[in-house]
Amino acid sequence: MELAVYNIKGEETGKNVSLSDSVYGIDPNDHAIYLDVKQYRANLRQGTHKTKERSEVAGSTKKIKKQKGTGTARAGDIKNPLFRGGGRVFGPKPRDYSFKLNKKVKKLARKSALSYKARTDKIRVIEDFDLALPKTKEYIEFLNNMKINEKKSLLVLTEQNKNIYLSSRNLQGARVVIASEITTYDIMSASFLLLFESSVDVLDNMLSN
Repeated sequence: MELAVYNIKGEETGKNVSLSDSVYGIDPNDHAIYLDVKQYRANLRQGTHKTKERSEVAGSTKKIKKQKGTGTARAGDIKNPLFRGGGRVFGPKPRDYSFKLNKKVKKLARKSALSYKARTDKIRVIEDFDLALPKTKEYIEFLNNMKINEKKSLLVLTEQNKNIYLSSRNLQGARVVIASEITTYDIMSASFLLLFESSVDVLDNMLSN
């Protein structure tokens, strides 16, 4: 698959980039995508939720009424879960939600996500550029030139670029990542994928092996 290379002004440069079929042209595996996204979101959870059970609620342990003869249900102490202010039955406890996922599954998920973007023509290759200063206005102008200013975009860089990152940080629908840290969640959540020309080779080397 060949794609035209655009410059920062949204104009074609006359150059073309060939995308590897082994990365961008596979038959997508939906279950691999599901597992990778599930792991990504699970790793974001703090898992600090906690409720007090019967033994942890402050209150007297005295039996509040006699066992028989009241005409109502028997009851123990005021910490009974049936009473207001009582303990929670089987409430949540702090836990770790992360789980292991094989590297081959994660790689397959990323290739499947990239293949979905490629087959729907949602990938644009951009000639490498830099910004002299971190200015959000210039990054918005770049998105306008690419005609995706109202879409969620993911710009994939070859290496860290502080000015580009700071310029996009205040934009809700714009994300910037480096190729080595791209995730399936990033790819699937973006409407358009913008690849630096030099990042194409990085992704090929990372995912084709």
